[in-house]
Amino acid sequence: MDYIERFSLPDINNPNIPFAFLKRNSFPENGTILAADVGGTKTNIGLFTITDSNLLLLKKGSFPTKEYNSFMEIYQQFHNAYLPKINAVCLGVAGPVINGTVRGTNFSWEIDSKKLESQLNMGSVTIINDMEAHAYGLAVLPKNAFENLRSGKEISGNAALIAPGTGLGEAGMYWDGFNYHPFPSEGGHCDFCSRNQLDFQIYKYLGRKYGHVSWERLLSGPGIQDVYTFLRAQSGKEEPQWLSVKMAQGNPPSVISDTALEGKDPICIKTLELFIRYLAIESAQLALKFKATAGIFVGGGILPKIVKRIDKDIFNSHFLQSGRMNALLERVPVKVILNDKTPLLGAALFGAATGKKD
Repeated sequence: MDYIERFSLPDINNPNIPFAFLKRNSFPENGTILAADVGGTKTNIGLFTITDSNLLLLKKGSFPTKEYNSFMEIYQQFHNAYLPKINAVCLGVAGPVINGTVRGTNFSWEIDSKKLESQLNMGSVTIINDMEAHAYGLAVLPKNAFENLRSGKEISGNAALIAPGTGLGEAGMYWDGFNYHPFPSEGGHCDFCSRNQLDFQIYKYLGRKYGHVSWERLLSGPGIQDVYTFLRAQSGKEEPQWLSVKMAQGNPPSVISDTALEGKDPICIKTLELFIRYLAIESAQLALKFKATAGIFVGGGILPKIVKRIDKDIFNSHFLQSGRMNALLERVPVKVILNDKTPLLGAALFGAATGKKD
């Protein structure tokens, strides 16, 4: 069967893979894995095989999550042709996983690993948090799969991930002195903290709309749209007709970001500046909470698409605003993950390492 893309299995001795923390002997010599990255907007699914120390992507698909009632419906849509014997199944899902069961945070259905194993009748089924999968995926990414937001000192220690998209994902990576151990977090749902009067006004606006105001309410696609709506109302200026047409025809958060980067509307520009500022603040807080001296990795569906065009000075100036801890934060590199298949790759790696080897 022909493959679409090839990735070398993690190798800590490979200088081209800067974060290859998984051991090569963790993986079988061969096998086939069904992996999925189940998010609030879309579900990416892929069929992988291991051959000659390579992870080969054989087949992939992408499906709008909310148009389906279960993962099985998506699988049945994906499985429209013969599939070889599958040794393991691993799903990275956007939601808290408890005893192999997860209900999506930004989509309505539940996935149970035992029920899914029975329905699929193939290999072992494992469910992990999507951000945990994101972290595992770092182990196969080459140097050119990252864009620096800030350089830092790149010393050994813990690391962390933050990923604004449909929601706000966060995860940690504990360093034991030899290897990294990814673990999930629901830190994106912790309370947003305001630092000035504008922040407090936005907080009150979101509080009236949602009740609880978490970081996810600002650092996400819906958050970009909410902040824009607030700023537009506060300005007292009508939205330009050309912008209204674009909003109606496209994805509003993307339209706002692109319009800001093109310098065409001051409200869009202010919205994007606030998004970058808030990302810097929460990234710094994550770095302090996890003592992430090895770095903060930024994923998700928003920043990787625009990072080469944003003003990085805005991020850096607000990243270093923690008083006595600035000396620590100055050491912390921040890198943007450019490969949007990273969570899918991580799910495939985890499935390969933990699935049945028969």
